[in-house]
Amino acid sequence: MRIGILGSGLMGGKLGTILARAGHDVVFSYARSRTKLVKLARAAGGSARAGTPRKAAKGADAVILAVHWSRVDDVLNQAGPLGRTIVISTCLPMGGQDSELVVAHTSSGAEALGKKLGKTPLVAAFGTIPSEVLFDVYAARRRKQRPTMLYYGDRAPAKKTAARLIRDLGFEPLDAGPLKVGRWAEPMTLLVARLAYDIGRRPELAYRFEWLGKPGRR
Repeated sequence: MRIGILGSGLMGGKLGTILARAGHDVVFSYARSRTKLVKLARAAGGSARAGTPRKAAKGADAVILAVHWSRVDDVLNQAGPLGRTIVISTCLPMGGQDSELVVAHTSSGAEALGKKLGKTPLVAAFGTIPSEVLFDVYAARRRKQRPTMLYYGDRAPAKKTAARLIRDLGFEPLDAGPLKVGRWAEPMTLLVARLAYDIGRRPELAYRFEWLGKPGRR
């Protein structure tokens, strides 16, 4: 697939690198300098290349939105109309000091972004884990028991595309439901961040959900 990366920081840069190595056609965009984008593309290999947000979005099967919440409007404006291009968002609706959610309780960042995008299909994924674990998960992608990756959205075809990319990264996709699920998944991400960064252990943290007992048993 042709994947545009809108935001080539820690998360976007690593996601784009792994997807390029998995055989996808990746365009990196929206970093502090074009030099950084060029270096990312060179390191990723394959057909990866640097471009503007508009070039990253043009003709893409999906774009990965991986910017700070405060940058969402800017990068979407630079990308231009997305039409039916699938947007996969890693974004958490944090304030400027990254100390609290600015959308919560009665809505979520995913729902707010969905309203902003209108008819453009949106799936939330990848944002519930630290970027530091991505390369380790990809390296171990052939193991039988993979870590879980939650994803959620309102449109089945877009979710199917997201699930494919999640598997390519080495995770087991778990469809958590509609965008409304962001009301619970986004606060959970703060817990994951605390475990990864604030308790004195390493940030290479993933999670796995496992159902025990017989199917259908309550």
